[in-house]
Amino acid sequence: MDLNAEFERPAAVHAGELEWRASPMPGVSRRMLDRIGDEVARATSIVRYDAESAFSAHTHGGGEEFFVLEGVFQDEHGDYPAGTYVRNPPGSSHTPASRDGCVIFVKLWQFDPADRSHVIVDTSKASPVPHRDRPGVSVLPLFADGREDVRLEFWEPNAHVDLAVEGGAELLVLAGSLRHGDEVFGRDGWLRLPVGARLDATAGAQGARVFVKTGHLRDVRAPATG
Repeated sequence: MDLNAEFERPAAVHAGELEWRASPMPGVSRRMLDRIGDEVARATSIVRYDAESAFSAHTHGGGEEFFVLEGVFQDEHGDYPAGTYVRNPPGSSHTPASRDGCVIFVKLWQFDPADRSHVIVDTSKASPVPHRDRPGVSVLPLFADGREDVRLEFWEPNAHVDLAVEGGAELLVLAGSLRHGDEVFGRDGWLRLPVGARLDATAGAQGARVFVKTGHLRDVRAPATG
């Protein structure tokens, strides 16, 4: 399957308007945002676990990155409540589940193959800091290296955000809304901008809380399936 697989072009999905599509595991469904491949895929999705559902134990051949949107995600390593950001690098493994149900934003097969950084950030225990060069924007860092930068951004009501994204960018609206061009993105609105693009957006009247990832689209590869 190829979905929004032309990474040299912008892509936009109002995920809250999509139907949930069943995964191979009972009780686990997803809204696909982009994808290259079938069940082994370079993929960006919003995934819902019903109460008492689980996915089979598996190894992350290309790494897994997720942010918990609702509920509590669980595996044998711990519990991850809403607002938790996790990076499981290539070679890691777990058995994901949720006792009471949860929704996560997840990205698969998008790591540098040599990345071995395991990261867990509970954003409920951290506070954003006003950005010194971007009025109306506060930032809570999640992860950064020489390849990519991942963060939560908090945009004040009606703040104008003008940002060059030399290595590409992805945004997922977690709360509030933003306008980019002629399109308004509310909760679960997802926007991907290609390498060399520019984000020119304005927060809505209630502001916006946004998951932002930049720099990672310089090298887009299909997953290894051999």
